[in-house]
Amino acid sequence: MLRRCSGYAAGGTWVVVAVAILGMALVATATPAQAVTFDLTSCHVSGGDCGAQTSFGTVTLTQNGANVDFVVSLAGGNRFVQTGSADQQLFKFNGAASAGNIINEATLNPLNAVPGGLQGFAGAFNQPVTGNFGFGIACATDPCSGGSTPVFTGLTFTVTNATIAQLTVPNNLNNLFVADVLIDSNRQTGPVDVTGPGVVPEPTTLLMVGTALVGLGAGWRRRVSKKA
Repeated sequence: MLRRCSGYAAGGTWVVVAVAILGMALVATATPAQAVTFDLTSCHVSGGDCGAQTSFGTVTLTQNGANVDFVVSLAGGNRFVQTGSADQQLFKFNGAASAGNIINEATLNPLNAVPGGLQGFAGAFNQPVTGNFGFGIACATDPCSGGSTPVFTGLTFTVTNATIAQLTVPNNLNNLFVADVLIDSNRQTGPVDVTGPGVVPEPTTLLMVGTALVGLGAGWRRRVSKKA
């Protein structure tokens, strides 16, 4: 009779441990379920004249399986431009494994506004006012300079094999993203950025972690009780 109870206790312990391991596996594969939006609020345009705007647009990241979709939308009639003040990049960010992980680049409003389209680039993009970035989105052929009268107010792209948390780590100056813009109100150009912090694990993921730890703790207590 005692032997039968011990076997049950051992079996129950392994069930609890198995559940805990499953919980940890779910944690390892968990990704944010909702889109996260950041405001482009810090302005560094030439001449220091940023107009009366306090927000120059938004950057929205959406986890799509193992990939992250970016939608960058400028506000107030501002348009994207490509100048030396942003390393000849329309938009800069960190966290991609390589330029090959950047796909589906396109302009928005209007769609496909640039001959030759957009392209993802990897490099050492370093500017004193916005900090260091490793990746950017730029025009593939057309320079998209201020003299070319840029017309589009949005862009989209996807980073493969990434999570939102990986793509929102602040750089050396605590910035997450930079967009190079033409301010509609005064025709000044220059970078605007999103200042940190980045994204922390969502409550659902933290709940999974807690559940897994509770399961492991329960298994340990059962084993101690059986030995006693």
